[in-house]
Amino acid sequence: MRNPSKSTAAVAVLLVGLLLGGPAAAHDALRERIEAFVRAEQKRQGVPGLAVGVVSHGRVVLAKGYGFANLEHQVPVEADTLFQSGSVGKMFTAMAVMLQVEAGRVVLSDSITKYFPDAPATWRPITVRHLLTHTSGVGDIYDVLDLRQDYTDADYRQIAYGRPLQFPAGLRWNYSNTGYVLLGILVNQVAGTSYVNVLGSQVFRPAHMSTARGISEEDVIPNRAAGYSVVDGVVKNQKWVSPSLNRNADGSLYFSLKDVLAWDAAVDQRAILGRGSWQQILSPVKLNSGASYPYGFGWMLQERAGKPLHQHTGGWQGFVCVYSRFLGDELSIVVLINSNTANPTAFSDGIAALVNPALAVPPLAPIPDQEPAMTARFTAMLEQLRNGTLDPADFAYLPSWFFPEAVPYYQDLLQDLGPTGPLVLVKREVLGDDRVYTYLVKFGTATWRYKVSIIPDGRVTNLGLAEN
Repeated sequence: MRNPSKSTAAVAVLLVGLLLGGPAAAHDALRERIEAFVRAEQKRQGVPGLAVGVVSHGRVVLAKGYGFANLEHQVPVEADTLFQSGSVGKMFTAMAVMLQVEAGRVVLSDSITKYFPDAPATWRPITVRHLLTHTSGVGDIYDVLDLRQDYTDADYRQIAYGRPLQFPAGLRWNYSNTGYVLLGILVNQVAGTSYVNVLGSQVFRPAHMSTARGISEEDVIPNRAAGYSVVDGVVKNQKWVSPSLNRNADGSLYFSLKDVLAWDAAVDQRAILGRGSWQQILSPVKLNSGASYPYGFGWMLQERAGKPLHQHTGGWQGFVCVYSRFLGDELSIVVLINSNTANPTAFSDGIAALVNPALAVPPLAPIPDQEPAMTARFTAMLEQLRNGTLDPADFAYLPSWFFPEAVPYYQDLLQDLGPTGPLVLVKREVLGDDRVYTYLVKFGTATWRYKVSIIPDGRVTNLGLAEN
């Protein structure tokens, strides 16, 4: 919902408007600054095309396309150009599930074996809620799928059943596309029709999302954008994948900027579902330990400048996007891009900072290091990574590809970068039961970000190195 304290916000808008010659002039000036930033960022990132929407205090400040929806035909992006949703579609899958809950067909605390009776016995503790909140422990089927092969719902289930559980249900949070694939199959079963049909009649239509729909390679779809990636500085068309992958509920939708702005109004009004359902959707998940993790049902539930930030990003088949709601500032930002090598949050974060400088992402700066022994351990771990001597016993809950793929990559990278400088702690946070440390570290003149997560028993659950 919008901030109930509207009087203070209205006074602030009025004062800015008076300084600029009135409310209309204030919005015009803000829009011009946003547009200048978007064009500059588009050029910096080499983005073929994008659509940007900004809603401030219930008023659409900007809804516009930039660049090309199709480079081959030089078709410009408009507000009604259709982009792929990627994982932003997960919030709509959650809506489809909650519609079944409200209809009495599904109970969130049900074991998913009620709906998938052929699932392994080890799946009995996994509930529908666990799938919605990425706490099920179900392994990633995309590690083993052939993206050019057709699969049925039954195929997806059997592949998921064969993946080892990563952890007991509810123990941890771990982002799972598989969980949302299964949720779509569940809705297909209990609703007696495709989850996309459920969304079309019970979400898109009442929310006035007039062009939102499922992905289809067969249909002639007006205003569909082409997806791209940049390979060695050259723009390429997206890679073809089996149409069966674009029936999955982990993010296989088309929507336009107009559609997402209509959705923003529906979210604002808590439309379609009851208030209790919305409260569950937008509440952080509680882990078995009692600790919370900032994810609801298809929404990241974070903070910026001490105020709630509800958002999700997505990326698939040559498209990336972000939808952000800065609740304390009554500000929503939508960025849809047709290049999977772009960074949509760079656009949304920059726009947010223009609207309110307090929303700028704080720069990484040194903070007091109260755990020098931990820093020494992580320094030694970097050298072990460089030398290929990491001990798997020091790690827990890592994805299956970490040691066979990530470790050799980092080993080669570190050997190329040269000697490691001192680690400078810039952030320490707690996410669920994990302590997450972020350091800046120099290799010669280059500065890199080094992030490590550990659980209470001291084992490492994540390790990453990225150029700052």
